[in-house]
Amino acid sequence: MDVPAETLDALSGWFLQSLSPDASVRRAAESSLAAAASAPGFPLALLRLASLPSADPQARLAAAVHFKNLLRSRWSPDADNPLPGPDRELIKSLLLPLLLDSPDRLRPLLSDSLALASAADFPARWPSLLPNLVSALSAASADADFPRANAVLSAAHSLFLKFRHSFDTPALRLDLKYCLDLFAAPLLDAFLRTSRLISSSLPSSPAALRPLFESQRLCCEIFHSLNAIELPEFFEDHMREWMTEFRAYLTAAYPPAVEADGTVDALRAAICENLQLYMEKNEEEFKDYLKDFASAVWGLLMTSSASPSRDHLTVTAIKFLTTVSTSVHHSLFGSPDVLQQICTSIVFPNIRLRDEDEELFEMNYVEYIRRDIEGSDVDTLRRIACELLKGIASNYREQVTALVSAQIQAMLASFAANPTENWKEKDAAIYLAVTLTPKQTGSGGAPAYLVDVESFFTSVIVPELQGPDPNATPMLKAGALKFFTVFRDKIPKSAALALLPSVIRFLASESNVVHSYAANCIEKLLLVKDRAPAVVPGSNAVPTAPRYTASDINPVVPQVITGLFNALQFPESQENPYIMKCMMRVLGVANLGGEVAASCVSSLASVLVEVCKNPKNPTFNHYLFEAIAAVVGRSGEQDPSLLPMFEMSLFPVLQKILVEDIAEFWPYAFQIFAQLIELSKPPISGNYMQLFQVLLSPDSWKRSASAPALVRLLQAYLQKVPNELNNEGRLLQVLDIFSRLVSVPSTEELGFFVLNTVVENLNYDMITPHIKNIWAALFTRLQNRRTVKFVNSLVIFMSLVLVKHRPDVLVDSVNAVQPNIFPVILLQFWIPNLKLISGSVEVKLTAVASTRLICESPSLLEASAAELWGKMLDGIITLLTKSDKFGAEVEDDVLDIHETVGYSVSFARLHYAGKREDDPLKEIRDPKHFLVTSLARLSAQSPGRFPAVIEKYVDPANQNTLLQLCATYNSTIV
Repeated sequence: MDVPAETLDALSGWFLQSLSPDASVRRAAESSLAAAASAPGFPLALLRLASLPSADPQARLAAAVHFKNLLRSRWSPDADNPLPGPDRELIKSLLLPLLLDSPDRLRPLLSDSLALASAADFPARWPSLLPNLVSALSAASADADFPRANAVLSAAHSLFLKFRHSFDTPALRLDLKYCLDLFAAPLLDAFLRTSRLISSSLPSSPAALRPLFESQRLCCEIFHSLNAIELPEFFEDHMREWMTEFRAYLTAAYPPAVEADGTVDALRAAICENLQLYMEKNEEEFKDYLKDFASAVWGLLMTSSASPSRDHLTVTAIKFLTTVSTSVHHSLFGSPDVLQQICTSIVFPNIRLRDEDEELFEMNYVEYIRRDIEGSDVDTLRRIACELLKGIASNYREQVTALVSAQIQAMLASFAANPTENWKEKDAAIYLAVTLTPKQTGSGGAPAYLVDVESFFTSVIVPELQGPDPNATPMLKAGALKFFTVFRDKIPKSAALALLPSVIRFLASESNVVHSYAANCIEKLLLVKDRAPAVVPGSNAVPTAPRYTASDINPVVPQVITGLFNALQFPESQENPYIMKCMMRVLGVANLGGEVAASCVSSLASVLVEVCKNPKNPTFNHYLFEAIAAVVGRSGEQDPSLLPMFEMSLFPVLQKILVEDIAEFWPYAFQIFAQLIELSKPPISGNYMQLFQVLLSPDSWKRSASAPALVRLLQAYLQKVPNELNNEGRLLQVLDIFSRLVSVPSTEELGFFVLNTVVENLNYDMITPHIKNIWAALFTRLQNRRTVKFVNSLVIFMSLVLVKHRPDVLVDSVNAVQPNIFPVILLQFWIPNLKLISGSVEVKLTAVASTRLICESPSLLEASAAELWGKMLDGIITLLTKSDKFGAEVEDDVLDIHETVGYSVSFARLHYAGKREDDPLKEIRDPKHFLVTSLARLSAQSPGRFPAVIEKYVDPANQNTLLQLCATYNSTIV
């Protein structure tokens, strides 16, 4: 690998300059590196610099990082700028030897680079890699060269990780067999040889033993990967050898100096993960070893250690015991003494707060909340101890309930004796009640609570929430708020409303966690639903209604909003997503007075101005726009006179977003503009008309992420000022937008949204000159893409044309494209897809349109069209029957918005700015009634004609349904 010295010097200099605190120097170096990246031999130069002992250590490290990132982006043959084939082959020949000889700081990076390259090429295009690894491992093991052996094992570990994380496919199994055939035996040989060395070297210094234990840990990690898919024959044949060594490491007591650095506990943790794997996948083959391992793991948990890896070991050990507790071998934990010991020695000590928890609470509230209420605490001691208890309770519920209830009472008694000193006891009691109670179920799936929720809430939680100082014992306050939030649906409405002012007080808490939990509690309360008193006819779903409505929260809304805005002023809470989500929810439920609404929009606009400077928290920003949309939508509809004040607050910042090209906010801005336009009364202002011109420009539609929001805005204009389309060729511009949208699969549905809005709001004489071109564009697309989604959209559009402008207009305009093509469209597309239509408005629209076709269109009433007529009727009945089966759609006015937003500048729909679905057939309440009465009138004009057609072409089940509908609506087909 010959690289000119001047090239290496230049690279080294640029890497060192890229670390400079001087931004101008740093940017210049980054530009030089970017320019050099396209030069031939650049990857090899990076590899050479990283391996050069005489080079600056920082430059070597930076080169290794750069090399790894380069492989990530350019190694795949499908990459935009893949590495040349000769470079790839040379890198493959050099990478492993360089990795084995590299210093410790560089080895992980080169190992990751090897894994990236092997993911694409191994084994088919890199057949020498694994034999070279086996050869290097054998040589290093024979020489007891553990730094080199560990480098080989680390590389193999990276190589085999794919067997843990990839989907199980025949190709993956072939790769696994290849790896097993070459590596399984050398791995066992290295593991056993190192075990013997450890046994004979125990008097040695801890420093000498550390690489040996690290070697064994890496062997255990590889063991896990090679066994991840299924139990290989080799490992089944040699299970006793592996398990004997595993148990020895779990039961051996090493001198404290040997265990002090955590390497031994890291090995034991890897062994526990392997035991967990075997319990989950190979329980039958593993059962003979289970009792001994359960005892060994138990013994580990009974011993204390200052090892830095002890927490990780404890988590993996408890996970293993939890898996055993829920298996057919649960009787290992069934005796009262064992249950008592598990609770007192493992569970209860680990659910108490530790110093690390307090530090996290104070120093990193985001991570604390993520663990505590968002479920990312699966690997914490607190959570895993409770998981063990829940596992045992699945078979020994009464015994566990008694033990836990007694412990909760003991903790509360300890707190009562000395609240200042023993507040952690109460916190642990609340944690037990919250973590264990919701997950336990009794017969029939009903919740089986470990505590009386209302009693516990009244006696334990309420006093904490009503305490005089909202800043006292903040962790305890957070636990009480969490309990209230978790059990919100079990707390009576009157009790919750009475306590709401106390919760609002905590918005002023100095603790970021506490005011976040208070906001979260209020927000989640507003999502609680109760069963509605009436059911939807024909629906199997249980209807629900919000428990808390505007009348319930209106009295406290000013305090809540003030508290939320004040909470945004706390350090590190300026972009607190829990605060803004609560704001959104409150504004989406409450009825705000004019001054409060205007002030609220003004304050939200000020927050938006600040986040525009550096948009970095997509979740917070999404809820910010939702909050704006909620207050504009609800208050603007109730009091249209507020619109000028809303515009005064929002126009400057929305224009700033467009002018300064804050791309991630474009979709949001367009949706808010759509709301404002819908609230306006024609003629709309000049500012809006200027925006309309921008909207119609092709340049505005180049960003696909903004297309849904642009369509939403365009629909608002079409509804509000349809006559403006007569001017300056605007209708042609709109139709051009439709044509471009419908020609692309990802936006074709948006094209129909535009077209439907045009048909709904424009007079037909405006559309007539263009209708032939519209049908031609749609039918051309239909020839090339006959997906269900496209055909359904086409049927809905044709139905809309029919109900807005008569059946003959639809039939004649379609036949104008090609003579007599309409019956073909009906037979091949409309009728087969009719039963696939969904959505209450869409079902009614297509059912009524189809009914009018068979009852009013002369071409379908001809004798030659009898089959087409009968099949269309059969499709209508199927559609209406299906809509009954699945029930009417129930709108959710208090939608729980999932946090799926992120900064890929993708579209994020604002729930509170959503376009209300207009019913073009408000005068028709029941499409089934419309069907039978229309058929009755038609048959009365030609008695005796249609029963025969129905009998011949309509499915017998649908014939019976039609008879039942006729009886229901007192109609007759004669």
